[in-house]
Amino acid sequence: MSAFSAIIGQTVKASFRAGGGALTGLLFFLTVVTVFPFGVGPDLNLLARIGPAVLWIGVLLSLLLGLDRLFGQDREDGALELIMVSGEPLALFVFARAAGYWLAHGLPIVVVAPILGLILNLDVVSLAAVTATLVVGSPALAMIGAVGGALTAGLARGGMLAAILVLPLSIPVLIFGVAAVNGAIADPDPFLAPFLILCAFTMFSAVLAPIAGAAALRLGLD
Repeated sequence: MSAFSAIIGQTVKASFRAGGGALTGLLFFLTVVTVFPFGVGPDLNLLARIGPAVLWIGVLLSLLLGLDRLFGQDREDGALELIMVSGEPLALFVFARAAGYWLAHGLPIVVVAPILGLILNLDVVSLAAVTATLVVGSPALAMIGAVGGALTAGLARGGMLAAILVLPLSIPVLIFGVAAVNGAIADPDPFLAPFLILCAFTMFSAVLAPIAGAAALRLGLD
């Protein structure tokens, strides 16, 4: 557990260093949500209807920005080879990297999202629903992103390729996240069913994504 915590801590620290990507992702999210009302116009009712989807799309796109840095440095400095030789589970390493990535990139965005929701004319119920779904669903985006980062580790311009690979896999999380928010604010749409499906996506991704990511890293080293 000490090694697991150390990997998470190292990932968080590296993400906030110059060029780490965490602040870039947060600024990108702030820019997307802030600029969007200018494109839609002064229709506050329209902003309130599409606001949850805007926040979810902003979170998804922001989490794609730093995937090329997730395992690239480990591949370059030989850390991956050392982990494989040591006999430590590579899937646990991938899980720790994804958890650290979410803490550095995802959690600050989740914290800021309800504040930016006020710009989109969201009421208290909408803000609470968006926050709950992001807390539950954004870790799944980080886990799925770790698979893309593992597949493209060491490749030139791997960030763009990782985003292309991860985006289709993230669409179900986006769909059920927005559906759960809409269910909380619009009758008779259900909230609990899509919310529980979103929870299931996160749990399945927490189990399957580290295994897939470890397999991708081994394939890249062979």
